[in-house]
Amino acid sequence: MKRFFLILISLICFAVQAGYADRGSIPFKPNVKIFEPIQRAMIAWNGHEEILLLSTDLKASESTKVLEVIPLPSEPVVKKGDVEVFKKATELINKKLREKHILGLGEGRVKGATDEKPPAGEVTFHKKIGAHDISVTHVLNSNGFMEWVEKYLKSAGVENPIIPEDMKTVIGEYIGEGFKWFVFDVVELDENPKTNEAIQYRFKTDFLFYPVKITRTEEGYTSINLLVLTPRLLSRFPGIPIDEVKLRHEPVSLSSEEIRSLSEEMDDLLGNREDIKLRIWQITGYLSAFEKDLIAK
Repeated sequence: MKRFFLILISLICFAVQAGYADRGSIPFKPNVKIFEPIQRAMIAWNGHEEILLLSTDLKASESTKVLEVIPLPSEPVVKKGDVEVFKKATELINKKLREKHILGLGEGRVKGATDEKPPAGEVTFHKKIGAHDISVTHVLNSNGFMEWVEKYLKSAGVENPIIPEDMKTVIGEYIGEGFKWFVFDVVELDENPKTNEAIQYRFKTDFLFYPVKITRTEEGYTSINLLVLTPRLLSRFPGIPIDEVKLRHEPVSLSSEEIRSLSEEMDDLLGNREDIKLRIWQITGYLSAFEKDLIAK
């Protein structure tokens, strides 16, 4: 029983101590260090559409604007999310585990442009959501896209928006793999930790997707923890190998009513089913070593 309560403590801590690695961060002041000690992430995927809910705590070694880049497989609908969803989902997991009397924490593994030529990209969405200044951009021409991004950011008031070469390389890899949509999020940071509003991204995809490779330009060790909701358990991982995706606990089943208590939109996305699987996946490693994204089917 003592070990069981350690499970509960560990899972509850997910709501306030999750790792980070969902996006690339570019400070607009040279040599400024960005700290992202807490990220909360939740995914709901029904086989052809995904809702990705993110919230991060950020701070910098000095005041600066930061550009965060998120690649996505299709055009997202972006809106403000509810940060309480993470806490409620974790509480549901603990409740289900308590009911099942699970006695051990499973470490098992889951089986701009000129007038003479067309632009290289287009902005399909722009909105300020709390501390976030978000732009959804569509790649129209991979050649010159990064130059177009820098010109767009400059026109939006970002001073000296130079994207480092290593970030350009990673974005080039995404474009080469067929990714045509990127979310650019500009936030202002200082030395004081700041909890950013939860942002929800909803997009079409025939595979569960979570961007990891985009952070390859950063340094340090990370532990990525994801709350995952799907109609059934998944076993095919063509991106990050399956043996590197650890299951934090035995999956629990949720009813439509329980999912609706977390998010009506997620419940509708998942078809109002009575047997949705909820679990926490964990991926650990050095950021510089991530060569692939989390993809599951």
